[in-house]
Amino acid sequence: MKTFEQVIKSNASAIQKVVDFDATADQLLPLDFTATNTELTDEILDHTDLFSDWVNKKLSDKDARYGIGGYDEHRTIYSRSAHFDTAEEPRRLHLGVDVWAPAGTPIYNFYDATVQSFAHNNNFGDYGATIILAYEIDGFRFNALYGHLSLASLSNLEEGKFIPAGIKIAELGVKEENGYWPPHLHFQIIQDMQGLKGDYPGVCKFSEREQYLANCPDPNLILEYNFK
Repeated sequence: MKTFEQVIKSNASAIQKVVDFDATADQLLPLDFTATNTELTDEILDHTDLFSDWVNKKLSDKDARYGIGGYDEHRTIYSRSAHFDTAEEPRRLHLGVDVWAPAGTPIYNFYDATVQSFAHNNNFGDYGATIILAYEIDGFRFNALYGHLSLASLSNLEEGKFIPAGIKIAELGVKEENGYWPPHLHFQIIQDMQGLKGDYPGVCKFSEREQYLANCPDPNLILEYNFK
């Protein structure tokens, strides 16, 4: 059985974009949300508008089109929401890649898919409007979760609906629609949905890191973001 990485690499020519990006002209900015980033004070994290201003200034200062947030990153920013707290151990390990960009930024489907599910996960700090698409490439089945979308992105969807490669499927939502975050896309690959619909953890306990990363391989195999 081929791995996700092998399947994606062997079909690289058929994988299309998730966001508009010109590698010859557009800049990307890696954004660090671990404890080493001391600029992100509690005051900033506690106020979505201040957090958005911080992200926007970082992008502007570097003339970057998108900010990129890390897969397998142990983040402190989730302390802003009780949604990520549990009695024994908080959830802090990020399982997707974030693409920080303005609200309204178009999101595209990278390969032929069907709608697995969709939902408005409207807890503070949650995904907000969410679409999960199911894929099959060379017999390998997996899912992709697109989170923090606009509510309008959920219109005219139904489970099982065919979504062709290359079409626009969504736009990034404003804070009131995206779980009260600065506008960005959470893009996550999930091999086994484990019976879930409309939602899947995008952040896990560090003690469960290995099992979740095994089920959620690196999305950058599809995004192919390389920093200059």
